[in-house]
Amino acid sequence: MDSWVRFTAQSQGRERIFRTAQYASALAAFSLQKSGASPELVLRIKQLEAHLSLGRKLFRLGNSAEALEAAKRAIHLSDLVLRFCVTVSHLNRAMYFACDNLLWAGKVGLASTLDQDKWSQRSFRYYLFALIMNLTRDAYEISLLTEREARSRGKAGVEADGGAEAPLGRARVRLGLLCHVLRNNPPLLLDLLKNCCDLFIPLDRLGLLRTSPGVVAFCGLSSSVLSILSISQPWLKLKP
Repeated sequence: MDSWVRFTAQSQGRERIFRTAQYASALAAFSLQKSGASPELVLRIKQLEAHLSLGRKLFRLGNSAEALEAAKRAIHLSDLVLRFCVTVSHLNRAMYFACDNLLWAGKVGLASTLDQDKWSQRSFRYYLFALIMNLTRDAYEISLLTEREARSRGKAGVEADGGAEAPLGRARVRLGLLCHVLRNNPPLLLDLLKNCCDLFIPLDRLGLLRTSPGVVAFCGLSSSVLSILSISQPWLKLKP
């Protein structure tokens, strides 16, 4: 209960709750439409989704400054690859939030002349590049941990597993190492799954990978639940 109270006290936590409800509404609207529900009910669910989306944008006001501060801290990381991936990711998040703030201003009438489609596309491009940087960072950390685990097991064990079918044996060993690393590093596994789910959203919105509204809603809902886990349980948050 204490962790839930701490979670809901954070603006980021409340935004994640809104995000979960938004994508749950989108998934429900898609399922109801496919099952032949009345158009009025589907319309109401879609309106709820739109209201939740607008509410999320309100919670994200000021997040650009937070992302810039995170980028300034990441510049001091000792590992060059991590420094690059984390810093560039935060910078793109800052630009994404800035575009999102403009979209919020346009939707509430503060910037009525704003081209919503153009700025929406820009925001999703920044979001996509931030996710690519996050996934690159995940792959890099997995690679480091896998190599470390392979060295700790010793070359002799790897060669013994290879046997006569060396390529197949090596692939089996690598897969075993990968599973071992992810199983023993829940924050890394959680971050990888979350980024993979989120990736479908900008890819679909930018027209780079056409899916269906149901797939996008399911991926958004899944990543939102994973985000709630990482925020409510600080030990599950990947650092730095």
